[in-house]
Amino acid sequence: MAALCSHLSALDPAHLKTAPQHVCPECVALGDTWVHLRTCQECGHVGCCDQSKNKHATKHFRATQHPVVSSAEPGEYWVYCYPDQEFAEY
Repeated sequence: MAALCSHLSALDPAHLKTAPQHVCPECVALGDTWVHLRTCQECGHVGCCDQSKNKHATKHFRATQHPVVSSAEPGEYWVYCYPDQEFAEY
């Protein structure tokens, strides 16, 4: 198995940030819906995925350069690194 990028290697699955609520606050403010949610592992921002109309998780990455998100979906255990376009399950 190939080594993970430095961003993903630095994560401790026992200390990943989680979504406090299962909502995209930015979509709620707009009166919109979302498909899936992602949680920024640097600051805890919760945003909707790229299958959602507003793509708030990716917009957050572009604005902040916070590199890693995790799925905020129940039963999903994975992380994604935007700069390295790398995915890992935990």
